[in-house]
Amino acid sequence: MLKNRSLVSIRDLSRAEIEWVLDTARRLENHRGRHLEHRQVALLFYEASTRTRNSFLTAVHQLGGCEAGFSSGEGSSVQKGESLHDTIKMFSAYCDAIVLRHPRDGAARWAADISDVPVINAGDGKNQHPTQTLLDLFAVQATQGRLENLSVGIMGDLKYGRTVHSLVDALSLFPGMQLHCISPESLAMPDSYLSQWRAKGLQATHHQRLEELVPQVDVLYCTRIQRERLPDETEYEKVRGIYRLNAASLVSARPHLKVLHPLPRVDEIHPDVDSTPYAYYFQQAAGGVAVRKALIYLLLGLEG
Repeated sequence: MLKNRSLVSIRDLSRAEIEWVLDTARRLENHRGRHLEHRQVALLFYEASTRTRNSFLTAVHQLGGCEAGFSSGEGSSVQKGESLHDTIKMFSAYCDAIVLRHPRDGAARWAADISDVPVINAGDGKNQHPTQTLLDLFAVQATQGRLENLSVGIMGDLKYGRTVHSLVDALSLFPGMQLHCISPESLAMPDSYLSQWRAKGLQATHHQRLEELVPQVDVLYCTRIQRERLPDETEYEKVRGIYRLNAASLVSARPHLKVLHPLPRVDEIHPDVDSTPYAYYFQQAAGGVAVRKALIYLLLGLEG
């Protein structure tokens, strides 16, 4: 079903395919094997990354494969002016799959169109981050026991946040979802991502204050204000630190609430939340290895 396909947007996957990836991730979570023996995956990261790149790297190693590529444009022919087109064409000749992170919206789709091997989008500008969404869903399912009939709060940079864009797309596939958004007005969720909620009759609300949001949700997904994506420093200073979750602000939370974050965090979650039963962001990040292992396994048709 997924063999030899690329994953550019979470919209490339149906609900059944998402559930298949998550089921495979659970099956492979503690598994190591030689499925990728004699195969190579290119990790082409034009933007900085800690968790995404290293979880893909770990996934490749746990499947018995090896990697090629670069962790920044420095030290590669990108510095010499080599185009994305030429880089993709060369690595698709060297490797069995390509994982691409790029600062330009749409770069992953373009790469997938010219590549001879599957391309996995590891984040393209402010557009999409589908593998992050899959590990987010993996965490939600693990903590709530389901992916239906949940109340989900999303806080922070909803305008430029590619993780929340992909997450909203995915959540809309599951019935009974309620979405609660909280952000500065200048960083509100683009209407294009909410239109499918309305089309499916799902509920989406906006909140001004964090304290009114916390008691209403099963999952609170926090994101940082992305300084690097705002037009200038003045705009960043206007919204810096506008929402800060701490242990005291969780006093009215539902007992089963879990706080998620794609990381890195800056000041939007105080460290005192780490020791509460609500914190799940480090476990969430750890699940990225299993999910990315499952994706490589399925896209390269390694079931046999």
